[in-house]
Amino acid sequence: MTPTSTLVNKVWSYCHVLRDAGLSYGDYLEQLTYLIFLKMAHEYSQPPYNRDLGIPEGYDWPSLTSKTGAELDHHYADLLRKLGQEKGLLGQIFMKAQNRIQEPALLASLIHMIDQEQWAIMEADVKGDIYEGLLERNAQDTKSGAGQYFTPRPLIKAIVECVRPEPGKTICDPACGTGGFFLAAYDFITKNYQLDRAQKQALKTSTFYGNEIVPATRRLCLMNMFLHNIGEIGGEVTVSAADSLAADPGVRYDYVLTNPPFGKKSSITVTTEDGKQEKETLTYNRQDFWVTTSNKQLNFVQHIRTILKTTGQAAVVVPDNVLFEGGAGEVVRRKLLETTDLHTILRLPTGIFYAPGVKANVIFFDNKPAAKEPWTKEIWYYDLRTNSHFTLKTKPLTYEDLVDFVECYRPGERHKRQPTWSEDNPEGRWRRFTYEEIIARDKTSLDIFWLKDKSLSDLDALPEPEELAADIIANLQAALAGFEEIANILED
Repeated sequence: MTPTSTLVNKVWSYCHVLRDAGLSYGDYLEQLTYLIFLKMAHEYSQPPYNRDLGIPEGYDWPSLTSKTGAELDHHYADLLRKLGQEKGLLGQIFMKAQNRIQEPALLASLIHMIDQEQWAIMEADVKGDIYEGLLERNAQDTKSGAGQYFTPRPLIKAIVECVRPEPGKTICDPACGTGGFFLAAYDFITKNYQLDRAQKQALKTSTFYGNEIVPATRRLCLMNMFLHNIGEIGGEVTVSAADSLAADPGVRYDYVLTNPPFGKKSSITVTTEDGKQEKETLTYNRQDFWVTTSNKQLNFVQHIRTILKTTGQAAVVVPDNVLFEGGAGEVVRRKLLETTDLHTILRLPTGIFYAPGVKANVIFFDNKPAAKEPWTKEIWYYDLRTNSHFTLKTKPLTYEDLVDFVECYRPGERHKRQPTWSEDNPEGRWRRFTYEEIIARDKTSLDIFWLKDKSLSDLDALPEPEELAADIIANLQAALAGFEEIANILED
């Protein structure tokens, strides 16, 4: 079997060949998904596995390796269409699949490359590393827009380290993208617990649940999970294509770990009577929500609280507007403070997301049963934004940048927390605020900073040009969104 590093290089190099032929990283990933899945299914049908995985006769891996030229081109298109009609994970991965490789010789070469390897016997880490690497490259391809579905893996790892998910419990991501939170939670559980056979099976088939409404991204998520040993080819598909905000699913989970899509407004595309397509603001009228709003982020926060068990824990990436917006935002914040223990907020730096200029945070809260008194007694803040400068290319965020936060968080022993900020140490990033201090703020704003920005007085502390440009873009986009809201109000 080819060594991991050599195989990774081979996969990368072929990606570049197809890029020259006009395929994007996303197109390459999709074709790779179809072909590796088929090859693995074929391997599982052979000794020593001898498993019947429901691949229709004549539409299996050998049917591809035996053809060339136009015959291969036609058969591959027919195969994708046929498998997309099947049930289970098979049909979900091949749903609406199309051949994007227009040159049969390139398709044959890709099939030959995949055919040379034994994928089934590879460690999940090896297969997963290859695929995760491709997903990250795809996210870096700014023209594709795929970056919005890719949360920085160091951030996900730190979040999971703080929450410390346990085996035998359920984990949900209602906006799961390519499955980053699932994989990090899976790795954490397998590395920190000795699992018996039943626990291993439960981790594989009945632990992870999610939603992803973008078909291509959902396909990548399913394959990413499968390559990391989550799910069975003929098993239940636990990532739904439904809009998670549309209704209360009725199911409750132990953990919700998620980074909902950026962008304040929920909208749908409608066709007018004259055939034109227009975007229409989408408002979810749900009885379980505290307030009705078109703000997508606030709706996700309300939805997450709904789907948590009474003892459930959540960690959610949210933009700054969730912390300070008035009206519906204030209602959601007050209710969250009352009904859950909102104990931690991590202020994230700019320059770490593929969407430019995003200012975001991670809010950690534990759900609680109904009570007369508010459950939140204090909120601990960690400011990783002020005087922290990151860029995607020259200074990307690493797990080491988050180690201090994880240590301050004190996973599993939050009662032992100690602030690093004090009057004597005004540069401390870790600080506690009481419920009384929070509730007294205008609009119950959670948008709190206390560190002095050194760039205001020290030219050497100025951010990189890439970060300055991202901030300018973010401010212009925010201004444009404000003008659009005013225009919409005037039209009404």
